[in-house]
Amino acid sequence: MVTVVPANVVVADDELPAVEELAFLLGRDARIGTIHRASSGAEALRALEKYPVDALFLDIHMPSLSGLDIARVISRFRKPPPVVFVTADEDRAVEAFDLRALDYLLKPVRTERLAESVRRICELMEGSTPAPEVITVDQGGVSRMIRRDDVRYVQAQGDYARLHTVEASYLIRIPLNDLERQWAQAGFLRTHRSYLVAMDQVRKVRINAGRASLFVGDAELPVSRRHLPDVREKLEATRLRPGH
Repeated sequence: MVTVVPANVVVADDELPAVEELAFLLGRDARIGTIHRASSGAEALRALEKYPVDALFLDIHMPSLSGLDIARVISRFRKPPPVVFVTADEDRAVEAFDLRALDYLLKPVRTERLAESVRRICELMEGSTPAPEVITVDQGGVSRMIRRDDVRYVQAQGDYARLHTVEASYLIRIPLNDLERQWAQAGFLRTHRSYLVAMDQVRKVRINAGRASLFVGDAELPVSRRHLPDVREKLEATRLRPGH
């Protein structure tokens, strides 16, 4: 039986209700151990000095010492703990991922996204997660960065492709055929002429009267007859049976 070691974390935000809310949500996750609360960047650094810390959840905008400042400081550590930014600011993701942030959560925090951040922290603790692949996208003339493993599926739109995540979708100027080749080793499979799917995100499969579809989040995506054999083979490999 594998023993899972809970992650000890620091939650830092200059607004106390935000600290308590995030600590409450994290406290409901069995993978989280001790939660150290901090109402400033300085308190967060003191917690790092005083306690064993596996990860930090940092607000970006804090007086004197911001979350980004803390990330710069700990980047010089021999083995820096991973940082998850939790912020209402959508425009600092590029800077955050430049500092090798593990994740970037927008307030109000969704339970599903927070659980995904915790999963990534646990994988890092187990030594099974490589550095995340990050994609630059343009949204309203503003460059943003998203993690490839946040993408659930990709939809073809002419010479463009639309990346669908839990929170939003982003249009990038790369044909689906190119992404199919580039992302094959990352677990993405072509299921239809218009869709490329992250197979580890599939929660259910339906095959009825020769027609097949995959359920990814709330979306039902078609599987073409041409691609059905590849999909069946992948499902067999992952042991996800049709109807489950």
